[in-house]
Amino acid sequence: MQAITDWLLHLSGPLVYLIVAALVFTEDALFFGFVLPGETAVVIGGVIASAHNGVNLPAMMAVVVLAAVTGDSVGYEVGRRFGPALLSTRLAVRYHDRIERSRAFMRDKGPAAVFLGRFVALFRAMVPALAGLSQLPYRRFLLFNAAGGLLWGVGYTLLGFLAGAAYAKTAQTVGTVAAGVVGGIVAIALCVWLWRRHHRTPPGGEADSES
Repeated sequence: MQAITDWLLHLSGPLVYLIVAALVFTEDALFFGFVLPGETAVVIGGVIASAHNGVNLPAMMAVVVLAAVTGDSVGYEVGRRFGPALLSTRLAVRYHDRIERSRAFMRDKGPAAVFLGRFVALFRAMVPALAGLSQLPYRRFLLFNAAGGLLWGVGYTLLGFLAGAAYAKTAQTVGTVAAGVVGGIVAIALCVWLWRRHHRTPPGGEADSES
């Protein structure tokens, strides 16, 4: 994560927005969530907003929410259009009963599943397609998808922003303290050296006193 953050810090603001949006969008639209959880990209976006002059927090929040809602909508459409064909495959026929129970659950508890699924990594990549496959009305899907996407996008972006600001402040504090400690050690060493030099017995002093 640190390597990705360092890389993004050297990019222009519009490019940072584009990359974060692409990662969030493809998580649900193309099921990339199994590879890179979307909240990782969102938190990184928040961290970048706390340290990058060309990226600000409100704009990053808007980009994340828009990408999340749009990606879910594409995932819904994929499930609605291609889901029936997938149900006829040999693997789907083998698990026909389980799939039908999932579809029934989605039709019955769909809105709650859409909203809560946004906050669970694996469900976030599956719920939109399952909602489309189950013929959940798109308006109901969009309403709860937008609500979940808004809360999720704003929350995780803000979390990354606060973490990045806290890290920068901590690093600055640690640097100041470290400089003070080093300076204190140097000052003490100098005082000890001067004290020892002042109280050092002059060469031949003992011989003169015995004679």
